[in-house]
Amino acid sequence: MWFVFAILSAVFAALTSILAKVGIDGVNSNLATAIRTVVVLAMAWGMVFLTNAQGGISSITKKSWLFLVLSGLATGASWLCYYKALQMGDASKVVPVDKLSVVITLVLAFVFLHEDFTAKSLVGAVLITAGTLVMVL
Repeated sequence: MWFVFAILSAVFAALTSILAKVGIDGVNSNLATAIRTVVVLAMAWGMVFLTNAQGGISSITKKSWLFLVLSGLATGASWLCYYKALQMGDASKVVPVDKLSVVITLVLAFVFLHEDFTAKSLVGAVLITAGTLVMVL
């Protein structure tokens, strides 16, 4: 089931890029990011209440709070940079570079989470990097 959600995530991410590129025309990239964030915030809290998950807030540990806040800051920085890049460049070039996050995640997961970095992971990372270079150069 995780694969279905991952595919849906990729489809919605692709739609995000195209819709954002059209919507950001003539709009400050930081303002566009803020508008997008308000919509995401409303959707996220809507899902919390729809699934009756709001009761779990009190059981979140300090460690989880810290890392969720740090993750939120990283997301915000990513979105601000992404929208600025999308405003300045072609979506067909910005998006592949943005997806180098897959390669960076593999390395960070190996270093910090001690996840396996297999030969298959290495080949995949090299192919993603090579594909990105082919698409943007």
